[in-house]
Amino acid sequence: MEYAVGQTGRIIGARLFEGEDLYECVEEIAKKENIKSAAVLITGGLRKASVVVGPKQEKPKIVGNFKEFAGPGEVLGAGTIYCDDTGPKLHIHTAIGKDDQTIVGCPRGGAKTFLIMEVTIIEINNLNAERKLDEDKGLKLLRFT
Repeated sequence: MEYAVGQTGRIIGARLFEGEDLYECVEEIAKKENIKSAAVLITGGLRKASVVVGPKQEKPKIVGNFKEFAGPGEVLGAGTIYCDDTGPKLHIHTAIGKDDQTIVGCPRGGAKTFLIMEVTIIEINNLNAERKLDEDKGLKLLRFT
């Protein structure tokens, strides 16, 4: 285990509109506001998403198992923002549901808003952390520096 300690900074509330991409919007806010580390909460609706629901393959490198969600449906989620070598990156896990269908996982590849998405970003100050490539896993993973 490794960890670091920071302090709560600004709290940003945002509203995403119909069709807006969750990742693009949250990362745009983080870039504009110069947020390096944060906790993220979301509540609202998703029109569609490609959701990682676990690994399809673990070795030699991890390959995600994707399920498509075709909404509209409800979503709630918790995640983080940490930077890699290109800037702030959102990593979020969600529960997405519609009728009897429920998917829990990491929405990627076009997580588009249905109607409204409420986003709360809680900035973490003085935390030295970043996403670095783990060659063995083939993923950019959180590291504290």
